[in-house]
Amino acid sequence: MFEKRKSIKQVEEGKELCPKFDGNGLIPVVTTDVKTGNLLMHAYMNREALELTINKREAHYYSRSRKCVWHKGATSGFIQEVKKIMIDDDQDCIWLQVDVKGQASCHVGYNSCFYREVTINENRILLDFTEKEKVFDPDEVYGDAPNPTIL
Repeated sequence: MFEKRKSIKQVEEGKELCPKFDGNGLIPVVTTDVKTGNLLMHAYMNREALELTINKREAHYYSRSRKCVWHKGATSGFIQEVKKIMIDDDQDCIWLQVDVKGQASCHVGYNSCFYREVTINENRILLDFTEKEKVFDPDEVYGDAPNPTIL
């Protein structure tokens, strides 16, 4: 599905998709809401996840903690329907523009995984919540499923 990288000109100005996966076989992905432009999440894809995303038009990512491909929303129902796939100039970063079914992209229950802002208050670095309400209750959706985040 992907072309072999042959030249800078091919990569930067050609019409062939030849993504550059890192030493672990991953490429970073940023995902935004197609309607609002809001940043929803940052994740990674391996070759299989990128191929599935292109072919099925639904976001698939690679979980570095679980070491497997996961279909976003397969458990929660909050599928990310891919409207546009962009790749940067040197083809080492993907930008997905998606329509989220259910308006939640974060496994913690918020719309975006970026729901806190780093602030300084009285010389202390704090996190202030930018999203005040969760879209869903993760305990109800995931139950006893293992938390996808490793501490």
